[in-house]
Amino acid sequence: MRITLLVSFLLCFYYCIYITHATPKCLEDQQTLLLQFKNNLTFDPETSIKLSVWYNTTDCCQWVDSVICDNEGHVIALYLDNELISGGFNNSSSLFSLQHLQKLDLSYNNFNSSFPSGFTKLAKLTTLELTNCHFYGTLPNSISNLTYLTYLKLSDNDLSGAIPSSLFTLPSLEEIYLDNNQFSKLDEFFNVSSFLLRNLDLRNNYISGPFPISIFQLKSLSELDLSFNKFNGSLHLYKFLELRNLTTLDISYNNLFLYGNPKNVDPSSFPAFSSLMLASCNLKIFPDFLINQSTLETLDLSDNKIQGVLPNWIWKLEGLLELNISHNFFTELEGPLTNLTSILMYRVDIHHNLLQGPLPAFSDRARYLDYSINRFSSAIPQDIRNHLSLAFFLSLAHNNLHGSIPDSLCGFRDFQLLDLSFNNFSGTIPSCLMTMTGTIKVLNLGRNNLQGPIPDTFSDSCTLQTLNLNGNLLHGPVPKSLARCSELEVLDIGKNQFDGHFPCFLQNIPTLSVLVLRNNKFYGTLRCSNSKNPWNMIQIMDIAFNNFCGKLPGKYFRTMKKMWHDNHNVGLSFIQLDSDELHYQDSVTVVSKGQQFELVKILTIFTTIDFSSNHFQGVIPKDLIELKALYVLNFSNNAFSGKIPSTIGNLKQLESLDLSNNSLVGEIPLQLASLSFLSYLNLSFNHLVGKIPTGTQIQSFQASSFEANYGLYGPPLTETPNGTRQDELHPQPASGRLASSIDWSFLSVELGFVFGLGIIITPVMLWKQWRVKYWKLVDKILCWMLSRMYLEYATDRGQTYTVLRW
Repeated sequence: MRITLLVSFLLCFYYCIYITHATPKCLEDQQTLLLQFKNNLTFDPETSIKLSVWYNTTDCCQWVDSVICDNEGHVIALYLDNELISGGFNNSSSLFSLQHLQKLDLSYNNFNSSFPSGFTKLAKLTTLELTNCHFYGTLPNSISNLTYLTYLKLSDNDLSGAIPSSLFTLPSLEEIYLDNNQFSKLDEFFNVSSFLLRNLDLRNNYISGPFPISIFQLKSLSELDLSFNKFNGSLHLYKFLELRNLTTLDISYNNLFLYGNPKNVDPSSFPAFSSLMLASCNLKIFPDFLINQSTLETLDLSDNKIQGVLPNWIWKLEGLLELNISHNFFTELEGPLTNLTSILMYRVDIHHNLLQGPLPAFSDRARYLDYSINRFSSAIPQDIRNHLSLAFFLSLAHNNLHGSIPDSLCGFRDFQLLDLSFNNFSGTIPSCLMTMTGTIKVLNLGRNNLQGPIPDTFSDSCTLQTLNLNGNLLHGPVPKSLARCSELEVLDIGKNQFDGHFPCFLQNIPTLSVLVLRNNKFYGTLRCSNSKNPWNMIQIMDIAFNNFCGKLPGKYFRTMKKMWHDNHNVGLSFIQLDSDELHYQDSVTVVSKGQQFELVKILTIFTTIDFSSNHFQGVIPKDLIELKALYVLNFSNNAFSGKIPSTIGNLKQLESLDLSNNSLVGEIPLQLASLSFLSYLNLSFNHLVGKIPTGTQIQSFQASSFEANYGLYGPPLTETPNGTRQDELHPQPASGRLASSIDWSFLSVELGFVFGLGIIITPVMLWKQWRVKYWKLVDKILCWMLSRMYLEYATDRGQTYTVLRW
């Protein structure tokens, strides 16, 4: 019994000592300093997780996840990351009185203040992490006071000026992260004490000047990233022989001229790299020392000037997983290209070179393959599925590939992107490609010679976000199963032979932002019924060069909410791919300011409506004028009538306006002159009258912008109506008698016939506006008489005209 009591007493004594040791009591002065610090911060108590439990009634060492104390009750670690703190604190903050503090993390807050020099008062700091705190200004030289510092991370701020050389005198420092700031200078440093420095990350700054040779004094460096700066001058790769422990090197995207094949240097003496990034370094020769890099996993030589043959041994580097040699001048892959299907490489990017011949074999492990923008000229292997079972990204665009699209491309489990655009593929679209849309997000088959209809086999689980079939020979209606693709953002089927009425079901796709039906054979009105949520996200709508007709319903424009406001943020539209955090940037061909161009990176701020070269009639809908974020409006080559709405001044962002070749009447509204961004205007071939508004930028447009409006005058046209002088508008009565008179009854029938015919033919021959209206009338009569004949718009050398088709 006594033994049991003794054991129980000893256990209780032990646990009391353990608990006392594990949870020390916070010293009163430490708690007071922390509460003072809290009271000077601005934060939301409802979203705060850590600061919300800081109360005077509880021991500060018990503030879990934010405060750690030593055995004596001193605060040695403070973690207040992701607290959404706003507002700054000055150098007199009570935080800087915590003299025992060793670890401090204030990352992901919004202090929005200059960098406080008070941090350098915390002499015992070993870890200082201030990522994304919105600090600005310069780093103080007094940072050399932090002699115990081993880890410094100030990434993603707005710090500027020179990186103090005193930073490299800290004897214990092992890791420095100053990336994504605005530093402009890195001073050469001497008497280096940072012999333990392993990681140095200065990427994404504005540091200029020659490559700092002081870097080569940091003998312990393992990872060095100086990419995306402005270092200039020449640099020899052999200099990195001095950094024997270097495994990761990234000096991409500077203004360096790198020499890659040093003479009289043993290739095996280079550091054993695992990642080597030398993009945009003006390299002209493929580095031979790479043949000995057995540990290399990632190699990026893109955006250089390397030409000639890609050596065959690059595929035999056992550990190489990622290869990027894009944007060079390689002309040939050295043979033989056998046994490449068994290499370990899962990412191969060789796009934008001059490579020719048949497609190289695919790796069995390949996940990402980009062979686009080359000169490959073979068919796709029929057994491609056997080699790409793991692929999620395959781009063969912009080559000379031919033949049909093999069915073996279908059925990939993880396929997310397939781009075969700008080739010479023929035949029909395999229907299985549409059934695999449960995984695929981007399908681009544009600019080929594909025929037949779009297979009506889109799956119920369709995740397609981009479908581009522009520039083929496809025909038939738009398949209704496409409505199952509820995440579709970009649909481009322009320049084909699709027909039928407007595909009204597209209005029910809530994410659709780009719709291009340009240059097809669609007909009928745009009136749709039973639409749930039409055009809420639309930003580019191009239905030009079709046979649409009738009046434009105002509700079409009333629902285009993305064009209502002109204050939305600028950005780039891209499709996010799940694997490896990659994305795909869409492109679309648009007409703006009278020119056709390909918008490779679709700006989310770019908005355009192009209904040109159809048969629309009636007045311009007032609802259209409410689209304040509209950039491009093209209603040319239609039959619109009425006046140009005076409220057109609401389109404050408009840059291009084309209303030519219509039947608009009245004067040019003065409000048009208030569009300060307007840089292209075409109002020619209408029935506009009156004086062109003066004292505005409208006079900067060429006379061709206003031609064939015979009631229109003023600069840049004639000063007065019909080109007459002012004194000719009100001529004085003629004096004297008429020279003679003619008795028309004596003229012959032949002369009367010639004169009557001349009255009709002369205006048609001499005046373009009469000639255009005459042939439009003839075309309409022929179409009315012959039911199988229809009108189609065509463009040649920048001119638009109608063509009769049978």
